[in-house]
Amino acid sequence: MYYVRQRTEFTCITSYPLAGFTYYGTYVSAGGRAGSNISHSTSALDRWFSHTARYFRTNTVGASTAHAMRASYTNHLITALPRKDKQHFLAECEPVDLVFADVLCEPNEIIRHVYFPTDSYISMVNPIDSHSRLEVSLVGNEGMHGISLVLGMDVSPLHALVQGEGPALRMKAEPFRRALRQSPALQSILNHYICVRLSQLAQMAACTRFHVVEERLARWLLMTHDRAHSDELHITHEYLAFMLGVRRVGVTKAAGALQKRDLISYSRGHIKVIDRRGLEAASCRCYRTDKANYERIMSDCSSPYSSHS
Repeated sequence: MYYVRQRTEFTCITSYPLAGFTYYGTYVSAGGRAGSNISHSTSALDRWFSHTARYFRTNTVGASTAHAMRASYTNHLITALPRKDKQHFLAECEPVDLVFADVLCEPNEIIRHVYFPTDSYISMVNPIDSHSRLEVSLVGNEGMHGISLVLGMDVSPLHALVQGEGPALRMKAEPFRRALRQSPALQSILNHYICVRLSQLAQMAACTRFHVVEERLARWLLMTHDRAHSDELHITHEYLAFMLGVRRVGVTKAAGALQKRDLISYSRGHIKVIDRRGLEAASCRCYRTDKANYERIMSDCSSPYSSHS
């Protein structure tokens, strides 16, 4: 099993059989910094993921600096609530630090908590077979994880994997159901958000089928840039290949093309967004479509994209 200590209590997160391997160990979280003492199996993918986690942990800013930088970020769904509803909702929430590579839920697993990222982001991954997977959604402070509970379903259809570590608000499933019953405003906001997610899934399917890797990579980097609130992204080509469902050589060529155009810089798993406007021009229209759909559907909510407009 996989454990994270937040403050003084241990919380069981999950085992990690994603793509045919097991990832487990004891993990200590202290102010958003990852711990050590990780045991893992010997598969190639497991070794890669363990290496990626170690790389990320040694290339992040200090805990106090990170918290100072992140203090101003909120979750847009919660911010959209009326004042009294927001107060009641926040009273049931627990602030947590999500740690890179944590698995929050697996397919067909009971959802025990919902998560509202404030300055972290979660990758929703669909396992194709024992060796392949595809990211189908990315959840940052514009959304939430655990949306199935809004529909009355208590199981997760996808892997929920922490891709960007940082703070989030967490609520147990039963208080969340109670909040839905007691707050028509919350129910309405999350119904709109469900429409957003359905729109994103449809757009993702079309994008994967019809658009070239370079356009899809530019789109993915923009989506991550929106949620990371930073120009600096720690991502390996191998990780991108898994997320986009393509071969690593395809990602290498696409990233090289974007770098030649001075849109990004890349070295040893470190990507820096240099020219965001140029990256938007290089992306397929799906990024702009997703952005417009969020603005339209969540028209009564604060937009997470306003800082980039």
